[in-house]
Amino acid sequence: MWEYTDVAKDHFLNPRNVGEIENPDGIGDVGSLACGDALRLTFKLDEEGRIVDAKFKTFGCASAIASSSALTEILKGKTLEEAEKITNQEIAEFLGGLPQEKMHCSVMGVEALEAAIAHYKGEQKAVEKDHGRLICSCFGVTEDLIRKVVSENSLSTVDEVTYYCKAGGGCTTCIEQIEEILAEEQGEKSKSVLTAPAKADGKPAKLTNIEKIIKIQEIINNEIKPTLAKDGGDIDLIDVDGNQVQVALRGACTSCPSAGITLRYAVEQKLKEYVSEDLEVVEVS
Repeated sequence: MWEYTDVAKDHFLNPRNVGEIENPDGIGDVGSLACGDALRLTFKLDEEGRIVDAKFKTFGCASAIASSSALTEILKGKTLEEAEKITNQEIAEFLGGLPQEKMHCSVMGVEALEAAIAHYKGEQKAVEKDHGRLICSCFGVTEDLIRKVVSENSLSTVDEVTYYCKAGGGCTTCIEQIEEILAEEQGEKSKSVLTAPAKADGKPAKLTNIEKIIKIQEIINNEIKPTLAKDGGDIDLIDVDGNQVQVALRGACTSCPSAGITLRYAVEQKLKEYVSEDLEVVEVS
């Protein structure tokens, strides 16, 4: 059974801004009843170009209702430029976190917002044409969306992709394509990271303690910190004791219910990949 925060429960049991705005400036429709989730988002701008009202109608689970309710609350008072910067992680954090398996509901909210803004700008036809290659036919998930959730949420496994956008959660025939996308996205990120010097036999040379510490700090500064900063979080390297890397989470990460997942997938896995498979990340205060 999934666990929800009190805030998420409240937005499910007492959703805010349910309905549809009359003569809205923006309309965003995403999902479908056939796939089990559907959301319509409408918003109205004031004379200064700020979102003065936002409403939603959704067909979905408790997480879909809570995420949609949270999104409408986040939107009010923002300019379109500010609204365009809203991420699915921001929606989840507004609710105090969502179960990993339900993160796709927060992603659906961002999709609806993007569609509504495109509608306001008169770009809906372009959006319909530029939807990307269909990867998951069971849930109608495109390559573009998979790449987006992988990049913005630092995903590294097929299961995580399924949690964030449902792709791969049906007949599973698209799993191989999802794995290819994951490999490509991880390859793009690795281009900016310095690799360990190689021996004549092509295998990575063993790093000295000083080299290992320097490389760990490089990965944290160049790869991990920018990802966490997108959601108001941060991380500091405290110490390296043998293969144990001691770190401290800062900012929004300290109160995030998914902090353990962040340490495992966003921190430890990257350090294992780019520095040494023997490393273990431990959080310290």
